[in-house]
Amino acid sequence: MLTPNEQERIILKGVHQCVNEEELLQKLKKSYKQNKPLIIKLGLDPSAPDIHLGHTVVLRKMKQMQDLGHTVVIVIGDFTGKIGDPTGKAKGRVALTDNQVKENAQTYCEQIFKVLDQKKTIVRFNSEWLSKMNFEEVIKLAATTTVARMLERDDFHTRYNNGIPIGIHEFFYPLMQARDSIELNADIELGGTDQTFNILMGRTLQRSLGQEQQVAIFMPILEGLDGIEKMSKSLGNYIGVSEPSEVMFKKVMEIPDDLIIRYYDLTTDEHPDEIDEIRRELESGANPRDIKYRLAKIITSLYHSTDEVEKAMVYYDTAFGKKAIPDDIPSMLIELDKDTLNDVIPQLVDMELVKSRSEFIRLLRQGGVQINGEKINEDDLNQVLINSDVIKIGKKRFIKIEK
Repeated sequence: MLTPNEQERIILKGVHQCVNEEELLQKLKKSYKQNKPLIIKLGLDPSAPDIHLGHTVVLRKMKQMQDLGHTVVIVIGDFTGKIGDPTGKAKGRVALTDNQVKENAQTYCEQIFKVLDQKKTIVRFNSEWLSKMNFEEVIKLAATTTVARMLERDDFHTRYNNGIPIGIHEFFYPLMQARDSIELNADIELGGTDQTFNILMGRTLQRSLGQEQQVAIFMPILEGLDGIEKMSKSLGNYIGVSEPSEVMFKKVMEIPDDLIIRYYDLTTDEHPDEIDEIRRELESGANPRDIKYRLAKIITSLYHSTDEVEKAMVYYDTAFGKKAIPDDIPSMLIELDKDTLNDVIPQLVDMELVKSRSEFIRLLRQGGVQINGEKINEDDLNQVLINSDVIKIGKKRFIKIEK
């Protein structure tokens, strides 16, 4: 087991905020001395089961602590999901049905083990204890905080000031999440910065009930491929963990140069010393594209086999590395819900890249249409186009896809 100070350095890599570092080091020293792993908690509300790299920022930190020998506990909020976390919402969320919760929870479990070691991960459902609480216990839980304290939370405060209704049941969400920490006797809880109020409520409740307070670790929100907005599927600037290796590799190559170190910090398990060396390389004038290429290989290898990574590298090198496609080509903005090759044919006609749909189909049959340097045929008409895909029609007509 690494020394407490070395563990702390790895744990704090890329962290937005730790409440507090002194407590963390003391817990690590106690764990080291007693050879007893810390209990690391992450709560997941199964409301949006599709996971992209933005979601894995917290999971990767959990994996790093798992590799340090600590016990990772994932709490699936199947009970709290029936209320819905109102965090960041201008109005209350619609509660999920039992079936929705079960389906989403199953999808979550399948995807989180693309990051975490399944054999070393404990998965709990908070209905195990929350559904068994009687009304007296609920009243005692509610008595641990005040309405004024709840209204300190930004979204509740905003809704209250704007006259937007707040259900009493919504106040119970952070309390129930805090109750999860009591049940697990959690030493550390992780979450995104949007979970600050809920996780700190866990510290408050533990103190109220005489339990040692958990350390709260908040991870930053990851920017998407546009380098501005947070990674989001609805914005089309995401890298999905279940995407094909070629797509994942290519997307990583699209991130802005000024986010290279941030992606190394937040989406990989590279040691802080290695990242410091990469930072020095960039500062010394190394080509960002070469550093990004290594990053693409690292990230893709986290979710795909060695053979798939090699395939992705060959694909990228063939389509983009040999300058088979001109640098300066026009772009075509497409709608997110009309994103197949078949969908965009009318736009290609409007832009006079082809005279008609029939001409496009004829060229397709003759092998005269390529996507990213690879010839396609009629079987590929339903292929989903992604941001920065390049369509070549005939010998000299190119268009780049934008979403």
